[in-house]
Amino acid sequence: MPRVLEAVPNLSEGRDAAAVSALVDAVASYPVDVLDWSSDGDHHRSVITYIGEPGDVEDASVALAQRAIESIDLRTHRGVHPRVGALDVLPFVPLHELEMADAVASAHRVGRRLSRLGLPVWYYGAAADPPGRGLAALRRGGFEALQAGWPEGRRPDEDGGREGVHPTAGIACVGARPILLAWNVFVSGLTVADARDIAVAIRERDGGFPGLRALGLHLAEQDRVQVSMNLEDPFTTSPMAVFDAIEAEVHHLGGQVEETEVIGMMPDTLVLPDSADRLGLRDPGPARVLSHRLSAYLAGLGKAQTPDTAE
Repeated sequence: MPRVLEAVPNLSEGRDAAAVSALVDAVASYPVDVLDWSSDGDHHRSVITYIGEPGDVEDASVALAQRAIESIDLRTHRGVHPRVGALDVLPFVPLHELEMADAVASAHRVGRRLSRLGLPVWYYGAAADPPGRGLAALRRGGFEALQAGWPEGRRPDEDGGREGVHPTAGIACVGARPILLAWNVFVSGLTVADARDIAVAIRERDGGFPGLRALGLHLAEQDRVQVSMNLEDPFTTSPMAVFDAIEAEVHHLGGQVEETEVIGMMPDTLVLPDSADRLGLRDPGPARVLSHRLSAYLAGLGKAQTPDTAE
């Protein structure tokens, strides 16, 4: 049976279309299936999703890191999203015929290869020792907080042969995790302070939904306000329950929910009857559903392995 690993790298470039295209091409030059990619100028960030055999996904990830090191300079990078690296986050997700331990092994192999490129690495999620280290603590203060040296408790797991961060590419956070939901809810009629209050009310850190990370942001280029979120286990914590809580608070404050944007692929728990209309989802078609694309990928492998017996 084929083994399928997913990678969802987040890169600190979301404004230069040619640079983003080159990053996607670096991945697509390997025998992996690029499921989705998107960029945001306000976040100054791009996210690419691809799947394939573990070795191919690992090779594509290292090539992507090399391209990011060459093309992204964090000294001039400004965006609303927290970041510490050109290749800021690189999670591996076991999808088919793989266990979390396999994704951890991939994360560690890639982390060591990135270190040989001169890029320091932190491991997070299931790849950390002990498992469970989160991104928020690692990225506190951003790239700028690391330029004077490693803060206490945040020395790298792989040092890249350096005494500090890479001068332009920072440090990469490489992890292993289950499927998560990365999504943004856009609101109107509210201030960014209102959105931040909503984020505080719903996120786990402040007593809200388990596994929910949330920020209230103003996107200057679009002049829009959003609640930006990662839901770490959308199969345990209902995305619709989170959305209902956001919507109720938005209405209470006199605003309106405009639409919901999913970054990357949608988990099945978001694909419910009437959910596209209820959430105001952008582009809710089957091409954005992870399980649908995984099934299509596996079916394609099966066809490729079946001899053609037609005359």
